[in-house]
Amino acid sequence: MGNPKAFLEIHRQEAGYRPLHDRIHDFGEVEQTLNTRERKLQASRCMDCGVPFCHWACPLGNKPPEWNDALYRGEWERAYHLLSATNPFPEFTGRVCPALCEKACVLNLVTHEPTTNREDEAAITEAAFREGYVKVRHPRRNGMKVAVIGAGPAGLAAAHDLNLKGYAVTVFEKEEAAGGLLRWGIPNFKLNKAIIDRRLRLLEQEGVSFHYGTMVTWNEGKPVLDEVFDAYVIATGTPTARDLRVPGRELRGVHFALEYLAQQNRVLAGVEFTKEERITARGKDVLVIGGGDTGSDCIGTAHRQGCKSVTQIEIMPKPVEGPVDPKNPWPNFPRTLKTSSSHEEGCVRRWNINTLEFIGKDGRLTHVRIQEIDWEPNPEGGRPIMVEKGKPELIKAELVLLAMGFLKPEHPQYAPNVFVCGDAANGASLVVRAMASGKQTAEKVNQFLAK
Repeated sequence: MGNPKAFLEIHRQEAGYRPLHDRIHDFGEVEQTLNTRERKLQASRCMDCGVPFCHWACPLGNKPPEWNDALYRGEWERAYHLLSATNPFPEFTGRVCPALCEKACVLNLVTHEPTTNREDEAAITEAAFREGYVKVRHPRRNGMKVAVIGAGPAGLAAAHDLNLKGYAVTVFEKEEAAGGLLRWGIPNFKLNKAIIDRRLRLLEQEGVSFHYGTMVTWNEGKPVLDEVFDAYVIATGTPTARDLRVPGRELRGVHFALEYLAQQNRVLAGVEFTKEERITARGKDVLVIGGGDTGSDCIGTAHRQGCKSVTQIEIMPKPVEGPVDPKNPWPNFPRTLKTSSSHEEGCVRRWNINTLEFIGKDGRLTHVRIQEIDWEPNPEGGRPIMVEKGKPELIKAELVLLAMGFLKPEHPQYAPNVFVCGDAANGASLVVRAMASGKQTAEKVNQFLAK
């Protein structure tokens, strides 16, 4: 702890976003960075707590006090080595993680000004790539082979760790490129895809092999592949989006959020679509159904495509405004209102809204019928009971994006050498949790094959 009084003298300073009038015209990353001096000052605020709750809150077990201290002292290479010891891809989490460590930071609990761990993490990693601190490693091979099926954050994390343990790792991916949710579900304005490609090149240089456009089938609990492997890791995520089965669902203009976001990311990568295939918000009134991060990403994408307006509705009540949720206190994650960069760009947000019907003309969506609702306690316990409130109303919309999450996949009985990780095992969750699951699964594979 280089400066024991920094947390008393220096306030939290975030880098913030690019100016709104500038960023909505492109898909460049919206988040800015602090200069080196300001970044060191922010790192100095970490108190090196005797009981560091940040360690406990991070699914990866990251150690912010250690690498924040190194950053404050200007020891950037040491900071990166401390960070990458627990986090295989800090350039991803440094951009898209909700920073569970910051919610658990003692400074957040006391003053609501936690250490800027996520931004510090991103700054350390970018400095490491820029200065050449990230080295290609060539582990000694142990003669065994592992197949990883799915190249999302969980699969990549498993492949990364297994490769460094000496296994010959082959990753099979059904899409044309690796990344999973990182590539197809997260817009470029939050995560530039060049950042993913940079890491993939490093993994390939270290010996990981990637096979794209490969749909793996199964027979009696084992994958059908041309090559036999000693173990298999399933990291196929949660491919089935939660649907909304109401009248009019078949109308043109109603799409899953991931279908919309993935297509836009492919367009930015140079893929061409016909006019009939293209999903665009240009000149349209857009309705986003679902109040989470994916819905927020749809809002930002719609603005960049030139939409006329955006409305976001959520069936659950509005979260508490402010830093603390009295009904969900520490050590639980605070369920408070989140305003993203996309929300700042313009959006009508409504809560306690149920969708009743999609209405159209000549097969194309024109309006959505909604109903304001309320939630009453269930006398038998469990989920509250939804009750109608007020009269149904119509919202004009030529494009509806369903951002209501994903269904947890079901799996058959697999052979003993088959392991499941990430969202495929646990259901849809955070990128950082998927990475942690991938690392844990890599260790399970190692223990299994070492018997």
